[in-house]
Amino acid sequence: MKFGIFANLTGRGRLNEFNKVLEEAREQAVYCDENGYDSIWYTEHHFGHEGNELIPNPILMGADTAARTKNIRIGQAANVITFWHPLRLAEDLAMLDQLSGGRLDIGLARGLYGREAANLNINADPSNQELNRKLFEETFDVLKKALSSKFFSHKGDFYEFPPSGLKWSHPMSPPSEKFMDMDKEEINKISVIPSPVQTPHPPFWQTIDSPRSIQSAAKIGNRGIFWMPTVKELKNRFQLYKDTASEAQEQDVSLGEGIALVRDVYVADSMEQARKEAGEAVLNNYRWVCHWRGLGNLLDPGEELKPGQELTYDFLHPRNLLFGTPEYVVEKIQELKEELNLQHLLLWVDHNGLDHEKKMRSLKLFTEEVMPKFKQEAISSTNI
Repeated sequence: MKFGIFANLTGRGRLNEFNKVLEEAREQAVYCDENGYDSIWYTEHHFGHEGNELIPNPILMGADTAARTKNIRIGQAANVITFWHPLRLAEDLAMLDQLSGGRLDIGLARGLYGREAANLNINADPSNQELNRKLFEETFDVLKKALSSKFFSHKGDFYEFPPSGLKWSHPMSPPSEKFMDMDKEEINKISVIPSPVQTPHPPFWQTIDSPRSIQSAAKIGNRGIFWMPTVKELKNRFQLYKDTASEAQEQDVSLGEGIALVRDVYVADSMEQARKEAGEAVLNNYRWVCHWRGLGNLLDPGEELKPGQELTYDFLHPRNLLFGTPEYVVEKIQELKEELNLQHLLLWVDHNGLDHEKKMRSLKLFTEEVMPKFKQEAISSTNI
């Protein structure tokens, strides 16, 4: 099993010491690079004066991490591509792949918050799901072309590259049929530079949740990132991804193949210590997100919310938290492997309001007492 870090930096009340937040993130990234973690993933959120989500640009965070690490893969969970100009996004991602020596994983999302879309791209407004999806699909189409082809063109409902009628003449840029209509002396293709190190392009991952998004990602070959649901509900979603991907690829795709799962993690010497130290902090994460999503995504198939059900630690913990002793966390990860054939687990360790020292102590306990159980298992399987 591969282990990564879902680095959604938080800091209620810490906006005036943002430099310290970054230093803590750097310490975490270097530690994970030196201790066998496969990947680290940064988030994208905007205008968050409340301090619940602090990273507006995961690519810049990735570049900073690339300069300090040697092995760990660097991803985004995710770039909200509906907010980006697709050509600028392609250039920045290709630069990050070059800067990291080919360690880039590209994460994609459609966007969740209306406050962000209203100020960055009104066509991405999540209240208009059809327009949002249409924009996402076209932006991804441009992005994939730009990262895969030396020269390309695109004409859609939102973008046209290059625009028609664009004249070009320069003695240091000899005319060529590769990118010009020679009769009209007009550019009909463009080239994004640099090209990424990885060919034909770095891996694409997509944050997915609804059946429609799961099927859409699997059909076009994007790997999936899940987060909240229970194991029983995830099994249905993993199966839907498997079935759709198998049909699209015309071959059998294993359950769990091409999927990563984010789980909230806190490892302590006792179950009560985990609850006492990090219980309120993880609830802060869920209070923020569940204000929009509600609690329905935390239910087992067929389960209904009890009247007046509130978000509490006792409600949340058995459903999806890896909070507790190393033995308990090992047991819950083993369940994920057995039920879902989970191959890539992303640890959410930056709980909202938790001291950095406690985050690092929990992470080190996971590294030293949980992760070896599964790394050794992988080695044993290889030797059979």
